[in-house]
Amino acid sequence: MTPYGMTKDELAEFLEGEPAYRVDQVWHGLYELGQRWEEMTNLPRPLRERLQKSVKPALDLTLESKADRGTTVKWLWSLPDRARIETVLMPEGERNTLCISSQVGCPVACRFCLTALMGLERNLTAGEIVGQVLFVLDANSLSADVNRLNIVMMGQGEPLLNLPEVLKATRILVDRDGIGFSERRITVSTAGILPKIEELGRAEIRPKLAISLNASTEEQRRELMPITKKYHLRDLLEVCRRFPLRTWEKLTFEYVLLAGVNDTDADARRVAKMLANLNAKVNLIALNPGPGIPYGTPTAERVSSFQAIVRRSVPCFVRKPRGRDVYAACGQLKRMESEGLVEVGRAPTSPTTGAN
Repeated sequence: MTPYGMTKDELAEFLEGEPAYRVDQVWHGLYELGQRWEEMTNLPRPLRERLQKSVKPALDLTLESKADRGTTVKWLWSLPDRARIETVLMPEGERNTLCISSQVGCPVACRFCLTALMGLERNLTAGEIVGQVLFVLDANSLSADVNRLNIVMMGQGEPLLNLPEVLKATRILVDRDGIGFSERRITVSTAGILPKIEELGRAEIRPKLAISLNASTEEQRRELMPITKKYHLRDLLEVCRRFPLRTWEKLTFEYVLLAGVNDTDADARRVAKMLANLNAKVNLIALNPGPGIPYGTPTAERVSSFQAIVRRSVPCFVRKPRGRDVYAACGQLKRMESEGLVEVGRAPTSPTTGAN
C-alpha cells in the first residue's frame, strides 16, 4: 500500500507505531516537498527508506503536446494498470486553468464529445487525481497560493460518478498544511447526475459546481445527452435551485454550441428564460470538432448573437478555444496518439512531483 493519495487519518494508520507528529511531517513531504525524502533529515533513516520504497508512481508521463504557440500543454499519462488519461494546462494572461481527469474514459455518452467514444474503463483514485495537479505545479513552477490557478474537473470522465475519490482529492488539494488550494479555485463539471449533485451539496469541503446544459428543451437535450432520459431537464433545474450555494458562489452552466442544432436565437431566448431566476452564469463553448462527431462549429457571429440574447438575463461568457490543434480543447480528450492523430515528442517518463 502506498501513502500517496491518503487522507491524514489513513496516513496515521499507515504510520502506525510512529509518533503522531510524523503524520504532518510525512504529509508535508508528500504534498509540499515533492517526495524528496532524502532531504527530510527530520525523519529517521529507516522511515525515509520505507517511504522511498512505498511511495509508488501515481502517473507515468508518456507524451507531451503543445499548442497555441506553446502556451497550451496537454500531457498523456500511463497509469500502473496501463490505462491512460490526459491533463491540459491553459494559461491566459495572469490566470492559468488546469483541466484534470477524474475517470479513464466516460460513461455518459454525450453525442458531441470525443471522450464519450471511449466508454468508461475505470475510476481514478484520489492519488491519481491529485497527482495530475502536483506534476503540473512542479513542472511549471506554479504555486497554489501565489499563481492564479484554477482547477477544473472537466477532463476525461463524469466526476460525480466518482464522487468519493473526487471529494477525497479535493480535501487533499485544499489542505493548508499541504498543497493549499482554495475551494473557490476548484470546479467540478457534471452532465447532471441528480442524486450526486445533492450529495455534493452536503459535503463539508467541496468544489464549485458546473452543469453541462447544452440544450434549451427536454427533447433537444435528450438527443444530445442521453442521460436526460433518466435525469430530466426540469428535475435538473429544480435540483440546481435547491443547491446550497456559498455566499461567494454562483452556479456555472456550460453550453456547447452546435451549428444549426442548438444555437438559434430561439434557443438563446429559452436558455435565458430557463436560467433567469438562478444565481448563475453561462459559459458558451463553440463546438471543438473531432473525428466521429456528427456536428459542426457555429460561426463567430452566431456565437455572439447567442451570447447577446442570453446576457440580457444571465451573465454570459464565451470560452476561448484552446488547444484544438492537438485535441486538447473541451470535449476532445480521447488519447488521440493511439490513432495517429497527434504528432508529439516523447517526454521524460519520471516526473519529480506526483511520482517517485
